[in-house]
Amino acid sequence: MAGQLAGKVVLVTGGSSGIGRALARAVAAAGAQVAMVGRSADRLQMVASEIGGHVLAIAADLTKPAEVDRVVAETIARFGRIDVLLPNAGLYIPGDVAEGDPNAWDELLAINVNSVFRLVRAVLPAMIGRSSGHIVVTSSISGHQALHWEPIYSASKHAIQSFVHGLRRQVTKNNIRVGAIAPGVVLNELWGYTDPAVIEAKVQSREGLRSEDVADAVLFMLTRPANVNIRDIVILPQNQNI
Repeated sequence: MAGQLAGKVVLVTGGSSGIGRALARAVAAAGAQVAMVGRSADRLQMVASEIGGHVLAIAADLTKPAEVDRVVAETIARFGRIDVLLPNAGLYIPGDVAEGDPNAWDELLAINVNSVFRLVRAVLPAMIGRSSGHIVVTSSISGHQALHWEPIYSASKHAIQSFVHGLRRQVTKNNIRVGAIAPGVVLNELWGYTDPAVIEAKVQSREGLRSEDVADAVLFMLTRPANVNIRDIVILPQNQNI
């Protein structure tokens, strides 16, 4: 798929680690100009240096509405437009509701839900004006079924699924494609996996996905012919019993 996104401007959130880092690498390898967003400036710069080429690293806290607007403004100032939006930044909180921290839930919802809504709202007018654009939101298998060990996280991803499906129908007349990628267990920092040996063992036992597996699926979505809109992909480890 190298070169299939040549000249496109892609904005990726959560770009300093996990799926976001894999997404940034994948779209850059396919020829895109990339704006990467994350909280850690140092980690973003490391990834940007690894990728090379036309990459913009933007350190931002997406729980703050003004920061969302700044991210979009800085991307447009650098590249002139945003062709593809990949709202991927997310938090994961499992556990029983009776023992949960509502303040932590508020932060999760601010990132997983509100920042996605605001980012999409910020990029849509220009996409509508150009009659072109593509948005792929990182959802989860938890957005397709409520998992009892992570009800707050599941609720956030159900919100994303409803948003994606409604948004797609609103902007289809503007030639804007909208979809969601819904992974199961991904062996990265969000799930607490950082040891390469452990990750490789779980890949070999087919119990988890690499972040790159998810990025490959998103790249497939982004590189279909213009008449094709993949609304949803659910991607699971072969041995995930769910």
